[in-house]
Amino acid sequence: MSSQEEILSDGRFSCVARDPRFWEMPEKERKVKIDKRFRAMFHDKKFKLRYTVDKRGRPVNYSSTENLRKFYALSESDSDLSESDGEELTGKKKKKRKAKGKGEAGS
Repeated sequence: MSSQEEILSDGRFSCVARDPRFWEMPEKERKVKIDKRFRAMFHDKKFKLRYTVDKRGRPVNYSSTENLRKFYALSESDSDLSESDGEELTGKKKKKRKAKGKGEAGS
């Protein structure tokens, strides 16, 4: 087959390189931005399905959460909030574990 340069140098296809309809979509605009109301769908068990075969019957090993991460992204302001919420939750869990450990040792 011909190389890409030869195809674009052909007069019939020269407009393809300049036409924005044929440009690739930028990485930033590829994913749909969702806000904090829907961020639970990334980690909730209700949204997770395990697939064993694809639509053509071939065996696969992935879940629907991978598709969600592929097509959706948290909006910029909400992603900062979700990271800080995650840090707060891990901090609370650590405090609870320490409190339980002290109570068990005393009894």
